[in-house]
Amino acid sequence: MKKFLAVLLAALMLFTLAACGGNNATDGNATDGNATDGNAAEVIKTITAGTGGTTGTYYAFTTAVGQLLNTDAYTFNVISTGGSQANIEMIADGEAQFAIVQNDVMNYAYEGTNGFAAPITDFSAIACVYSEVCQLVATKSSGIKSLADLKGKTVAVGDVGSGVYYNATQILEAAGLDIDTDIKKVTASFGDSAQQLKDGSIDAAFITAGAPTTAITDLATTTDVVLVDLGKDVIDSLIEKYSFYEKFEATADNTKYDFVTETTSTVAIKATFVVTNDMSDDQVYEITKNLWEKQADIAVAHAKGNEMIKENAVAAVGKVPVHPGAARYYQEIGVIA
Repeated sequence: MKKFLAVLLAALMLFTLAACGGNNATDGNATDGNATDGNAAEVIKTITAGTGGTTGTYYAFTTAVGQLLNTDAYTFNVISTGGSQANIEMIADGEAQFAIVQNDVMNYAYEGTNGFAAPITDFSAIACVYSEVCQLVATKSSGIKSLADLKGKTVAVGDVGSGVYYNATQILEAAGLDIDTDIKKVTASFGDSAQQLKDGSIDAAFITAGAPTTAITDLATTTDVVLVDLGKDVIDSLIEKYSFYEKFEATADNTKYDFVTETTSTVAIKATFVVTNDMSDDQVYEITKNLWEKQADIAVAHAKGNEMIKENAVAAVGKVPVHPGAARYYQEIGVIA
């Protein structure tokens, strides 16, 4: 009897191991138990999408996109997060599979710099969708007309560790200025920067955001301000050193700022959709294709959809790779070779 039971137990164990070995599914993550092998036939049924604060553009835009990209096979669960860095870390931890991030921050993550203790390479880019303009705003009374005029002035440079802070550091460096010694540095949020410009406690402020930026629009209703031209040499130097920047020609039309009376040259970064490398190539291909084929609908749902340019979809990804599924779509339509 004991021998019979031992044989029966062994057979049951072999059967259990065989059954487990034939199942590619994983538990304990946001994939509803679906395969996380990038080449698996199964898809991620519930795609958790990281954005930013509920009052920000990231959340509203991605919510609009997610609703339009839902299919019978998968749906998007759009959540509010702490922004770009948090989103990338969530993908690395398996808490999200899709996110919108600044393309400069995703490059910092990939290299393990500027706020990232070690490289994070668990994600890939699928599309740069709209520009976030690096805006240097100064009070007219300050007399600031160029980056060189900032020397010795009181300048807000964003919160410590923020994307704005790194943008300001890099722009000043390209102009031969040190953020710690050549200006009187003030760390402040968008809202605080605008208030300090209004009350005259600072002379200028760096703000990186989609234009028009509410803080700047509100400021201009009570205070005479100017948008400072960064200059061709600085812009060329920035783009050469940091491939995630692009040139941006600010006008009254594309910023909606009445105080911009002539074309002003600056740079911009790109709000970019990224995905986990665990998502299958076929699923990413379908998401990318739908994103661009439904652009007109996205533009109706959110104004930033009008700024999406298919031909520039991967031009500013920097060192972050394009997901193979997205690359297949871009090759089909001739965006990449």
